Amino acid sequence: MDPNILAAIIGAAALIIGLIAGKLLFSKNTRKKVEEAELQSQTILKEAELRAETIRKEKELEAKEKFVQMRAAHEKEVNERNRKINDTESRIRQKEQSINQKESNLDKQIKDNDVIKDNLNRQIELVNIKRTELEKHQEEHIRRLEKIAGLSAEEAKAQLIESLKNEAQSKALALQQEIIEEAKQKAGKEARKIVIQTIQRTAAEQAIENSITVFNLESDEIKGQIIGREGRNIRAIEAATGVDLIVDDTPEAILLSSFDPLRREIARLSLQRLVADGRIHPARIEEVVEKTKKQIEEQVMEIGERTVIELGIHGLHKELVRMVGRMRFRSSYGQNLLMHSRETANLCATMAAELGLAPNMVKLAKRAGLLHDIGKVPDEESELSHALLGAKLAEKFGENPAVVNAIGAHHDEMEMQFVISPITQACDAISGARPGPAERSCSNISSGSKTLKIWPWLTPGLRRPMPSRPEEN
Repeated sequence: MDPNILAAIIGAAALIIGLIAGKLLFSKNTRKKVEEAELQSQTILKEAELRAETIRKEKELEAKEKFVQMRAAHEKEVNERNRKINDTESRIRQKEQSINQKESNLDKQIKDNDVIKDNLNRQIELVNIKRTELEKHQEEHIRRLEKIAGLSAEEAKAQLIESLKNEAQSKALALQQEIIEEAKQKAGKEARKIVIQTIQRTAAEQAIENSITVFNLESDEIKGQIIGREGRNIRAIEAATGVDLIVDDTPEAILLSSFDPLRREIARLSLQRLVADGRIHPARIEEVVEKTKKQIEEQVMEIGERTVIELGIHGLHKELVRMVGRMRFRSSYGQNLLMHSRETANLCATMAAELGLAPNMVKLAKRAGLLHDIGKVPDEESELSHALLGAKLAEKFGENPAVVNAIGAHHDEMEMQFVISPITQACDAISGARPGPAERSCSNISSGSKTLKIWPWLTPGLRRPMPSRPEEN
């Protein structure tokens, strides 16, 4: 055989054997990898199943917790609703019981009134019968007296009146003579007493006038709205403002009664707003009164600021400015307290200038005159007198010691330590004891039973006559 052919056959056989061996080897490796892949996929599947089971359990727990929370919230809401329903039912039952009680009381009262009416009718009939009998007996008695005296009833009456008149005239003349003699002996004392009594009576009338405000209405129909059902609106207004409402037969008017003008002003403005709005009930009343109080407080502050600006007083503490504004709603012996304090401040400044005091003392005198009665308008009640309380307030809010002493000493309750103290006392007496302040001198100003002497505080070269009362700014 040809060697080339043999070599080719051997090569082909070797190639075929190699291919078969390679295929067998590749098949074995592939089967091994497939088995490894299947094992790995089974492991991954098992892990995925475990993770899915864990997630499922977690979600189930979350769902159960959320369900429990929602059920608790629902139960709470249901319980709250049931409680409200029970409360409402309880109130309704109470109202029904109250209405039934009132109806039974009303029926009982009607029966009692009927019984009283029947008794009164019977008593009236008896009284009429007795009156007729008495008139008959009286006529018979008069006829007997006329027969015995020989005079008619008219003649006897005329004689009795004449004798009583003569006796009364003689006694009156004797009494008049005694009064005249006693008056001559005590002329000065009686004159002072009469003047004091007259001033006191005038002050009393002014106090009564200042304790009442008339609130005018467009018609009497509004009175019913203001009164409210069973008077609840009036009670709400009185409780919120501290003012008594007097609703009587006065046409188209309601009286507001209180000794505090500030409270009466709050009540008047509140009523004005309520009537204009038309909605009048306790809740609305409290709201309107609260708004009115805030408005009045702003107005008080504005009055105080305007007053100190007009008087040229600077650096006054905010609380003192507010107290000055509150003076607008107070009175003192028939005078408006703010007008009295302004007048006293102007008098103090004028007197201090006329006496030649330094400009800073003139300003302090005006300041003391304005603040001398701030103890009459405190926010809280105090056992101190108004002079000592005013001094305490002025010291608290950083006023000059001279001003503090002038406020506390203007009624001799503190020792006078500065020259403006007697000036403040004198000017307060002048403003409070008008008319005729210009006729008095600085050396002797009468204030009730006291005599205010200010000359020991001044040097002889500064003595001048008392200036006339200045005009109001």
